[in-house]
Amino acid sequence: MIPIALTIAGSDSGGGAGIQADLKTFASKGVYGMSAITAVTAQNTIGVQAVHNQPPDLVKLQIQSALSDIGADAIKIGMLANKEIITAVAETIQHYPQIPLIVDPVMIAKSGDLLLESNAISSLIEQILPLATIITPNLDEATAITGLKASNQDEMEAIACKLFEMGPRYVVIKGGHLDGPALDVLYDGKNFHSFVAERVDTRNTHGTGCTFAAAITAEVAKGSSIIDAVDRAKSYLTNSLVHSIPLGKGHGPVHHFHHLYRNSDRISVLEQLTSAIKRLESSQTGDLVPEVQSNLGMSLENPRSISDVAAFPGRLVRVHKDLRSVSQPEFGASSHVARIILTTTQKDPQKRAVMNIRYDEAFLNSCRKLGLSIASFDRHDEPFESQNREGSSLEWGTAKVIQEQKFVPDIIYDQGGEGKEPMIRVIGNNPEKVTDIVLAILENARRK
Repeated sequence: MIPIALTIAGSDSGGGAGIQADLKTFASKGVYGMSAITAVTAQNTIGVQAVHNQPPDLVKLQIQSALSDIGADAIKIGMLANKEIITAVAETIQHYPQIPLIVDPVMIAKSGDLLLESNAISSLIEQILPLATIITPNLDEATAITGLKASNQDEMEAIACKLFEMGPRYVVIKGGHLDGPALDVLYDGKNFHSFVAERVDTRNTHGTGCTFAAAITAEVAKGSSIIDAVDRAKSYLTNSLVHSIPLGKGHGPVHHFHHLYRNSDRISVLEQLTSAIKRLESSQTGDLVPEVQSNLGMSLENPRSISDVAAFPGRLVRVHKDLRSVSQPEFGASSHVARIILTTTQKDPQKRAVMNIRYDEAFLNSCRKLGLSIASFDRHDEPFESQNREGSSLEWGTAKVIQEQKFVPDIIYDQGGEGKEPMIRVIGNNPEKVTDIVLAILENARRK
């Protein structure tokens, strides 16, 4: 049987938070999602333009309809809007004490708009918190409930203790508003557990609280322990932020299906590299291969490590007049190619592919005739600490060129150094584009 989760929350017309974020999160984690809508908002990445609260009896009927027929393995509560809806939800949920309840006490939208009437906070405390398995407030919400403020982990733990006294079995305090690494604290009444992740530099944070709580709900529905559920939810949210979508004019949404898109992208990258190498192998391109051999690589979108870049293990070798691949492309196969691409994509996310070819003045002249942008670096200028780190020379040289040019050129070359062969690197959006350039360079050089 597929795990089932119910979300009780408001609707976000922009699709980044609320019911929409919850259902996307459930689906991405393999959980069947149901919903009871408490309010309909006219909302986008800039703000909340209007809110229409649902009649409390209709909210109650939605919950009863879902649970009496289909049932649920976990329930999430988000935006409750007012006292009347809080009472309706509490009266209904209390009849299902066997179902874990994850409460995200939504009070304020990312834009600063109020999503819970101020006179309803006491109702939330008195009627909902005692029913909660887990409560997941951010610092502002935690302060609104307890009156306590936090600027460090010790103060977060003090708030968690105060919230625990209000009835939930577990308290998760989200420290996303603090400086430094993203820290969350879980308290079970006896012990504290810390969850730390990198702070992702993005303004696409719309729906982060909903997504985090929904991910916990999905994990609990699948049978995970509370600690594992929080840990996996935090990892899921971090990756959703890393691959977030820059939509709208304000705070864009996180990417709920990042892992599915990522898997599709992996297949696409390997297919593109395979297609490109077939063209190179059938065009007598052996003259392009340097003494240290060539390689051709491409990264996933938004690459973050060498494992996000695919290339050819064993490199591309020369056999008489031809170029040959030793094996099929793999991710993590070339740290040298990866370091170049990781550097180029920091400046231009579209520049995801590169190939190194033999240094030859005829090839450089071809590049000029083709109107390609060309830049170079001198290995003798490389700092000593960079020279002593394996593969760092290419990273340093590429970064230096990009910093000087203010963009990523089509061609980056160097004339070598002690124990280093001169090299030309062809950069493009994808392997097909790089192959087009490489074949044009070779054809132009042969015309002489």
